[in-house]
Amino acid sequence: MQMETPIEKKIIDDAIRDFKIQDFSKATIREVKSIAAFAERESGVEFIKMEMGIPGLPAAKVGVEAQIKALQDGIARTYPDIQGLPELKRQASRFVKAFIGIDISADGCIPVCGSMQGTFASFLTCSQADPQKDTVLFIDPGFPVQKMQLQVMGVKYETFDVYDYRGDKLKGKIETYLAKGNICAVVYSNPNNPSWVCLNEEELRGIGELATQYDVIVMEDLAYFAMDFRKPLSTPFEPPYQATVARYTDNYILLISGSKAFSYAGERIGVTCISDKLYSRRYDALAQRYEGLPFGQVFSTRMLYALSSGTSHSAQFAMAAMLKAAVEGTYDFRKEVGVYGERARRLKDIFCKHGFYIVYDKDLDEPVADGFYFTIGYPHMTSGQLAHELMYYGVSAICLITTGSRQEGLRVCTSFIADHQYKLLEERMKIFETNNPV
Repeated sequence: MQMETPIEKKIIDDAIRDFKIQDFSKATIREVKSIAAFAERESGVEFIKMEMGIPGLPAAKVGVEAQIKALQDGIARTYPDIQGLPELKRQASRFVKAFIGIDISADGCIPVCGSMQGTFASFLTCSQADPQKDTVLFIDPGFPVQKMQLQVMGVKYETFDVYDYRGDKLKGKIETYLAKGNICAVVYSNPNNPSWVCLNEEELRGIGELATQYDVIVMEDLAYFAMDFRKPLSTPFEPPYQATVARYTDNYILLISGSKAFSYAGERIGVTCISDKLYSRRYDALAQRYEGLPFGQVFSTRMLYALSSGTSHSAQFAMAAMLKAAVEGTYDFRKEVGVYGERARRLKDIFCKHGFYIVYDKDLDEPVADGFYFTIGYPHMTSGQLAHELMYYGVSAICLITTGSRQEGLRVCTSFIADHQYKLLEERMKIFETNNPV
């Protein structure tokens, strides 16, 4: 016997129709968010919102205090240096050494308006470096807005789903693309948004070796820095370190964000770290177009200058203070964000208890880590069917297809889960299971 759903089905169906969404599996994060907000207002029933990847923790206090002091000292009247605040560049170099275990000079550590701007400027620079290499390769699933960036600038891209290509298979799969000679950059996030799989050192070694062999630049998105909670990655200058391709090639760009690790998303601050060799390398095409400048200076004095003329001056003081405190051991950022792992564990238990399964469930031979995101599926339901059906139960999430995944299922974000919502979710998923017997 069917039980009544927490949200009247007509409210959801009418909202989807009014938003003119023909295929709910392709609904964007913003569309899902808007429909959930509308249904919540219309029904008066609280939604459990899992679609938005927004930090659910207070911003790091050390950063807030440093930014306030900078503003009080009058920094707002001064344009920021296009290369970045010297103190931030120095602390970023130290941070990379302390938590990744590699050396990058301060020159190559360039502040950006969040990793979003860092990837945009990196795409611009990489795609113009060699006329023969006009295509970006994504190891999916991934952050959908990065593909939108390429769409905006008219750059081609190719993708494949890492689901079936872990371990030794990964290097061979990537080489089938690089061997064509048209790939300028390889992009992935580690830990991965949305699957939370973490490429290991051997997989990264393979990527690095291919990057050197085929002269391709690797863009390593570290938005969820050191959030593989299976490993003790929080002690500066001591292994284990954050896994990275930078140990295996000089052709790399690391994208470090203040948004998740330091919960500083609102100020749009990050640091793009370009290897010393790549920073100083001169590409003929870039030199002809940009007055003989090397890669790193094209990135900063041309791309970033054209985009925003630098990065918020006061936010750079905040980022510098947060990195410094992390390196000196006075601020344990990993401890602060560890709550995401606990939330994921509890949420997975509830979903799996009621017939759901974890889509990306393994990192080779061990269970995937608990973290900011995880993925769920339900037997005999497509991504779109599951996302639509869950809306009737006041649960919102995005479909994996929008992230480049070829798997049926949804991305779940743990950031906005409140303590009282575990009980709500348990009650609603019990009804869901009753109404959708396997």
